[in-house]
Amino acid sequence: MGQIALEGLEFFAFHGYYDEEQKIGNKYGIDLFLSTDLRRAAESDDLHQTVNYETLYALVVEEMKVPARLLEHLGHRIIDKIYERFPFVESVKVQVYKFNPPLGGICKWAKVTLEEAR
Repeated sequence: MGQIALEGLEFFAFHGYYDEEQKIGNKYGIDLFLSTDLRRAAESDDLHQTVNYETLYALVVEEMKVPARLLEHLGHRIIDKIYERFPFVESVKVQVYKFNPPLGGICKWAKVTLEEAR
């Protein structure tokens, strides 16, 4: 087993519980951690035997374009798409965070973490 991670992905998107958030937009971050068997890729040096980072990133870009009220919902959608595209992945952990959430005070980000295993 091994882990593939993409950390610190940043996007400007239109998610949020409040209608105003979905109109104005905000900066969001994504961290991804995928567990899978990396042995075949390591032995073969073949990109088709592992998760292509570019494909993984493009998948997240597409999900970030579709507004969500809750970070939890967005994270769940990303996990579903990863399993759909990469059926050999055994578990996925995604962290979704909103920079400067509208809390009425100083907060660098609000973050949710979802983890699912097959």
